[in-house]
Amino acid sequence: MRDTPSKALKLQYRKVIEMAVVISLVLHVVLLQGFKKVRIKKVERAVNIASLEMEEIPVTEQQKQAPAPARPSVPIASEDEDLPEDETIDLVDLDLDAEAPPPPPPPEDSDAIVFVPYDEKPEPIGGYAAIHKNLVYPEIARKAGVEGKVLVYAQIDKQGNVVRTKVMKSLGPNGCDESAERAIRSVKWKPAMQRDTPVKVWIMVPINFQLTQR
Repeated sequence: MRDTPSKALKLQYRKVIEMAVVISLVLHVVLLQGFKKVRIKKVERAVNIASLEMEEIPVTEQQKQAPAPARPSVPIASEDEDLPEDETIDLVDLDLDAEAPPPPPPPEDSDAIVFVPYDEKPEPIGGYAAIHKNLVYPEIARKAGVEGKVLVYAQIDKQGNVVRTKVMKSLGPNGCDESAERAIRSVKWKPAMQRDTPVKVWIMVPINFQLTQR
């Protein structure tokens, strides 16, 4: 090798290449073994999906259009020879300054309650104690323990007679309403007075049903 330095250099170069290849192979083996030991962690990410709410769309109904107005009738000449040719309608004069007539009085058999002003209200002859004296407590209501107040509108005419009654507050189907109306009709009344004139009016009469405690 001393005699041929070039030959020695080639041998040394070959050894270096062999050593480099061996070292690279060792490194590759070490790296492969190292990758086997590396654990891959799984990352789970929660994905929020927005929920979609379905809204019902109301079905709109199409509005029906009003029918078209009828065509105006066309006057047609009559073939009747007896009709006068120049017949016209007389003009009517309207007096706009005239006062309107008073409204007609309500019918006697109407269910409407019309209040008439008065100076002295009607009073039962003998007082309201006379009404309660003639009041009969229904047996059904007594057994059921029904108590309360019945409000009755009574129409008193000019002679002091009860001509009509109407229950405004009832105690139910137990006979109390009918008993209250009969008690009001059973007594004579002093009519309402408008100044010095008797008038027919409506008046509310409360009838109290109360069981006596023994």
